[in-house]
Amino acid sequence: MKTKVLVCDDSALIRSVMTEIINSQPDMEVVGVAPDPLVARELIKQTNPDVLTLDVEMPKMDGLDFLEKLMRLRPMPVVMVSSLTERGSEITMRALELGAVDFVTKPKISIQAGMREYTDLITDKIRAASKARVQARRLPQPGAEGHGATPLSALRNPLLSSEKLIIIGASTGGTEAIREFLMQMPSDCPGILITQHMPEGFTRSFAKRLDSLCKISVQEAQGNERVLPGHAYIAPGHSHLYLTRSGANYMTRIDQAEPVNRHRPSVDVLFRSAAQCAGKNAVGVILTGMGKDGAAGMLEMKNAGAYNFAQDEASCVVFGMPREAIAVGAAHEVGALQALPGMVLGYLAQHGMRALRV
Repeated sequence: MKTKVLVCDDSALIRSVMTEIINSQPDMEVVGVAPDPLVARELIKQTNPDVLTLDVEMPKMDGLDFLEKLMRLRPMPVVMVSSLTERGSEITMRALELGAVDFVTKPKISIQAGMREYTDLITDKIRAASKARVQARRLPQPGAEGHGATPLSALRNPLLSSEKLIIIGASTGGTEAIREFLMQMPSDCPGILITQHMPEGFTRSFAKRLDSLCKISVQEAQGNERVLPGHAYIAPGHSHLYLTRSGANYMTRIDQAEPVNRHRPSVDVLFRSAAQCAGKNAVGVILTGMGKDGAAGMLEMKNAGAYNFAQDEASCVVFGMPREAIAVGAAHEVGALQALPGMVLGYLAQHGMRALRV
């Protein structure tokens, strides 16, 4: 049975392009198009779509207002369609907090050569969304700890070695999973490196949002930064992120090498660099996401002595990347998203004093 998609966008040209792309696939079809949320609301009742694509900036009713009402009254997988602007990226981050599964940027429709790449992108996002576990989310509050989490005060260890690192990879659903994870990190936690599949122009807004919510400092990696405790570095949307060494210090490196597993940034690239540079001083965490990026790299981390955690199926938006990592034997422990920060900090509290040997 085909995945039924409803397209909501105020641009007739975008509606036409999206319809052509979606209907070109054998496993999905457009069951309706809407120029605004009010029409979309009626079409949802009539067509009962599996996935909604929703423009972030809409007439008659703000896209965020519509999304908030939709996720409260009729939760369903939503893929936001965003513009490559600072305002568009900030709105998109809020949409993901409200419960949107993922987002795509509007295609450069004047560049016909780029349409094939965009076709793969949007259809992959829709396929992932159709399999997603969707639920309404409450907006985060700065400094809040997750419900049911082990109290951080019971896990904090001011003597944790600065040589320990936390290395995180995620994709679909990962922006919110990363937020939940980082909001439970104490200000003196080990340095954290993160690769989240996200296009250029959005990772800076993502990092800025996290920085405003978390006890730790969060920034988009620029390259050649010293990795410090209490800091998290997010791979920029245009580049791979690597862990490197300079003498006794861990450093970041970024480059625009070819995509790996169709992704740049790639989780495998980050994990492999952690295996090579940090070995047993690294703790790997793989979160929700579609595909297998990160599984091979996490196995290399394990073989190098790292200790690894994977998010469980029940708490994933899409149980793809963690499932692949578990299947190849890369994960030592599997846990719910709400429990993972405590599990990681508990492990570090027990093993953080081991001296670095290089």
